[in-house]
Amino acid sequence: MNTIKNKPIKLLPAFKDYLWGGTKLKTDFNKKSDLDIVAESWELSANEDGQSVVSGGEFDGYTMREYIAKVGKSVLGSKAQEMTYFPLLIKLIDAKTNLSVQVHPDDEYAERVEHSYGKTEMWYVLDCEPGAFLYYGLNREVSKEEFKERIDNNTVLEVLNKVEVHKGDVFFIPSGTIHAIGAGILICEIQQNSNITYRVYDYDRRDKYGRPRELHIDKALDVTELRPAPKLTQTQGGDDAVLASCKYFTVRRLRLNGKTEIDIDDTSFHSLIVTDGDGSIEMNDTKIELHKGDSVFVPAQKGSYVLAGEGEIVLSRI
Repeated sequence: MNTIKNKPIKLLPAFKDYLWGGTKLKTDFNKKSDLDIVAESWELSANEDGQSVVSGGEFDGYTMREYIAKVGKSVLGSKAQEMTYFPLLIKLIDAKTNLSVQVHPDDEYAERVEHSYGKTEMWYVLDCEPGAFLYYGLNREVSKEEFKERIDNNTVLEVLNKVEVHKGDVFFIPSGTIHAIGAGILICEIQQNSNITYRVYDYDRRDKYGRPRELHIDKALDVTELRPAPKLTQTQGGDDAVLASCKYFTVRRLRLNGKTEIDIDDTSFHSLIVTDGDGSIEMNDTKIELHKGDSVFVPAQKGSYVLAGEGEIVLSRI
């Protein structure tokens, strides 16, 4: 066994200062950034628009792509061997104000039109202001003609499904589902590795240069499912709960109170995001201290690792 290749690594995120973001990722999740606004931290990313970077150890300072190129693609696991791209993108998102109403394409449309991959995602609500809400799909079936008319006359919000959120809620958002995160919500997002977004409504906001942000009406009309979204999936009790599972990812929420051993195999890596508390991970003679906001990549391999401490971790895998 190549012990260096199989060691877990700690990651530092890429930051995004989108105009709707706030400061909670810095104040509540220990993110270090010179940006005044930190809307998103890309905790596990090999995306060309922003990569996470190894912190400490033999690969300190390597981007995620550089690390994989150095140690070999086997660290991703057998499920990723036929993929031409890194499979997941995992973010923390702080919505101080409303995000745009948007939709993402599926794989077929994205490959044909954007030469990229589609975007199915899930949200785990880490915190929210009282009364915070989001939009998730439509509240009734509509025709393409009505949908376009409502976009044109700025009444599209009237046919969106408005859902009040609470800490711990889970939302699974297949490609084609129109959605928008509302103000006062902080989430962990696990998604396909795609940055393709089609905006249909943006509250007539302007960027820092005073220009309206681009909308993508025609493409949104092509891909939006014009009917109510799938039934919401909420978290289950217990210290180890599956939050979502689909062909792209499986996500578990682990509650730590002492030590627990986690099995891993050679089909997929594990991504660990510490959403609360403090602890550590031990594996292959390596120990990494963990604190709220930390991100760890565990290479695919047959074996196990030990998590210790008190808190909560979001574990994602292919």
